[in-house]
Amino acid sequence: MAFAIDTQTIDAQTIDAKTIADYQRDGAVCIRGAFKGWVDAIAAGIERNMRNRSAAASDIANGRGSFFDDYCNWERIPEFAEVVRKSPAAELAAAVMRSRTAQFFHDHVLVKEPGTQKPTPWHQDIPYYFVDGRQTVSFWIPIDPVKEATLRLIAGSHKWDKMILPVRWLDDSNFYAGEGDYLPVPDPDNDPSLKILEWEMEPGDAILFDFRTAHGARGNLTAARRRALSLRWVGDDARYVERPGRTSPPYHGHGMQPGQRLREDWFPVVYQG
Repeated sequence: MAFAIDTQTIDAQTIDAKTIADYQRDGAVCIRGAFKGWVDAIAAGIERNMRNRSAAASDIANGRGSFFDDYCNWERIPEFAEVVRKSPAAELAAAVMRSRTAQFFHDHVLVKEPGTQKPTPWHQDIPYYFVDGRQTVSFWIPIDPVKEATLRLIAGSHKWDKMILPVRWLDDSNFYAGEGDYLPVPDPDNDPSLKILEWEMEPGDAILFDFRTAHGARGNLTAARRRALSLRWVGDDARYVERPGRTSPPYHGHGMQPGQRLREDWFPVVYQG
């Protein structure tokens, strides 16, 4: 079981060596109360985002309910900009990545309305992205209590030799060609060799996980919304890479070349130790 810290105020100094070792070993940890003081700001930012969607926003429905997601809005959503620049996120990111720096990659809002049957498919983030490196971390921060609709992760999957085949969430079709270059989408509920990590969570708790860690979530069959904000960070060794097709997020016109660090005017270094 991954290690969780139960405290109201979190900073990098409170993360002990065991927590970091658990993150490095399992690819995920749950930190209790890390964003407890930021719940209202995140809620306001999600509401603002849902009223003012970007071109990347989508509503995924499969049966009852709706699964809203949108990303790369932090510069136009002031509440998200505050969380990125002033919350403990950047320092926490550097600590678990064992990185001197924490560079912000992007934000992602995920809202499952009551009764939403559509699950989040099992996937890794890394094959969708144009970044590679061992120092990566994504924060998943719910602002509603979650039980069955919590994030689920496969322990140790960040160390697999091949990446999972990326699929489109809308219809589960392949994101890229060349299935043989990837692992098939796993089914950990029916594979006893795979260990699932999942936590019941309160508003302001956070799961931190590596971009390579396989994860997914059930639908939201409760009578309450499940709102979450994800914040994605990279560390010292992260570099731009090309993928077999369009990446998600695409970031058109970035002008970067393979092997370069992400440009800091688009992806700011928020923490430098």
